[in-house]
Amino acid sequence: KYIGEQIGLLEKDGEIIGNVMYCKTKLVDETGYEKPILSFGPVCIHPDYQRKGYGKALLEHSFEKAIELGYDTIVIFGNPDNYVARGFKSCAKYNVCLEGDFFPCALLVKELVPNTLDGRKWFYHGSSASDPCGDTEAVEEFDKLFAPKEKKWQPSQEEFYIYSHSSVVR
Repeated sequence: KYIGEQIGLLEKDGEIIGNVMYCKTKLVDETGYEKPILSFGPVCIHPDYQRKGYGKALLEHSFEKAIELGYDTIVIFGNPDNYVARGFKSCAKYNVCLEGDFFPCALLVKELVPNTLDGRKWFYHGSSASDPCGDTEAVEEFDKLFAPKEKKWQPSQEEFYIYSHSSVVR
C-alpha cells in the first residue's frame, strides 16, 4: 500500500509549513506472528509556525489518516516530553521491546484503536529506510548537492541520545 498521500503534509496559504514522514514497520510476537504498524519521524514545522499548535494538528490529522489506511498502532523513537500529550506511552506499558528484552525510554507506543495490543510480548522491528545513511561516503556525496551548512549538536539531540540509550526497568 502506498501511504504517502498527504498523510502528513501541512499547508498554509499555499505554502508547505510542516510535514511528518511515516514508514511501515512491524511488531513480531514470540510465536513469529507479524503485526504491520507505522512509525514516523521527524515532525517538521517551519520555525515561523512553531509553538502555535500546527505540529499537534498535523499529528492528529495523520493519526486519523493512519486509521483510515487500516493501521491501529504507531511506535516511534522520540523524546517523551514531545509525545506523551499526543497519547504515546512507554513501550513497557504495552510489553513492546527491542530484541534482547531492551525497553528504551525513547520507544513510545500509541494505540490508534484501543486495546489493540493484548499484553503479549512484542518485538519492534523498524524500517530499513534509513539503512543507506550508514554509508558515510555516500551521505557526504549527497550533502555536497546542497549549500554548505555548519553541523551542530543541539541539546535536544543529547536528550534523545540519553532517552534512547536508557531503559525502563520491568
